[in-house]
Amino acid sequence: MSQYGLCTVFYNFYNIYITQKTNRKLVHISIGLVFMLCWPMFSSGHQGAILAALIPGLNIIKMLLLGLGMWRDDATVKSMSRFGDHRELLKGPLYYALTITYACAVYWRYSPISIGLICNLCAGDGIADIVGRRFGKQKLPYNKNKSFAGSIAMAIAGFLVSVGFLHYFSLFGYIQVSSKTVLGFLFMSLAAALVESHPLSSELDDNLTVPLTSVLVGSLVI
Repeated sequence: MSQYGLCTVFYNFYNIYITQKTNRKLVHISIGLVFMLCWPMFSSGHQGAILAALIPGLNIIKMLLLGLGMWRDDATVKSMSRFGDHRELLKGPLYYALTITYACAVYWRYSPISIGLICNLCAGDGIADIVGRRFGKQKLPYNKNKSFAGSIAMAIAGFLVSVGFLHYFSLFGYIQVSSKTVLGFLFMSLAAALVESHPLSSELDDNLTVPLTSVLVGSLVI
């Protein structure tokens, strides 16, 4: 089953119990993290990285076809868009697929940058929205659409899940656990949360600004 082939499964399950908006965020959180859990299934070396990158890479094409209206898949569009408009897939969902493809092809499972990059995008950004809508009564002074609760939750979730995946990949010998890497994850998650809270991030798209920030900061501190 392809990465976005899981979308319909998640949508049908979650839609029974929760709202569409929360469902969309749970899909956002789950898809990338579940895919990263499967990385040890691929062969070692650059060949494995390319094969893994093909999965989200093919979904770049899918997002383009759906977003341009050349292919119709209502379940996928509904689970991955805010307003059910297929053109939305040309922004956030497309950036999402591009990010995971880039993480696979360039950094792969041997680099902590790929871990922090995907965890901040999936766990961090996804949790920020869910927590912010539920507990975000106190808004940020520079952005009334964002809350302290959401931004703090994003930093914590991105950091903790990054550390969790660091230990997960260390079990396979792909990467070593070190205090420097853990501290680097902290800086990456804090920076990603700060950028995500800025009004400009919403205008450009969080799925673009969060990965770019994670890569930039990760390259400097890890």
